[in-house]
Amino acid sequence: MGNSMVKAQTEQVAEFLKKAVNQLTEFLDSTTISSLQEEQAGEDVFYKELLGNFRRLTVYCDEGLEACQVIIHNEPFRKGAAEKVLYRIYHQCIEEFFQPKQDVWYEDSRSAYTGKNAIKFRTEVPVSIKKLITFLESDFQTMREELEYYETDYRTKMMQSK
Repeated sequence: MGNSMVKAQTEQVAEFLKKAVNQLTEFLDSTTISSLQEEQAGEDVFYKELLGNFRRLTVYCDEGLEACQVIIHNEPFRKGAAEKVLYRIYHQCIEEFFQPKQDVWYEDSRSAYTGKNAIKFRTEVPVSIKKLITFLESDFQTMREELEYYETDYRTKMMQSK
């Protein structure tokens, strides 16, 4: 890919990450385990794991956003550095969304055939969490499709350098 294409994609990813960070931060700033319990009774441990996953995802997305902003504002634009950042964002942000560390939710691979949301929860969750995931899911899916190139391209480059 040419410099201008990689730069445009880095800018697109930065906008996506900014939106995700804002949405996650807004949710986390206004949500407690008690408020989740009021919305729907559930296990405290499960709610702690859910909120922990959202915090981890927020940190990864915020770090990715900062890295994108540095790359975008550097002159001259460094294509190699941008590609490395996009690869890292794919692994830290996108994969964390679809396969969270605590396994409080998972991706239903059959959802592509049903037209339904891909994210399924291990147990029933409050509506506020369903809304958050639904809001984020389509953008994360779009970015996964956009950034999958860097996954295969980076691995190819690593294998060729050996």
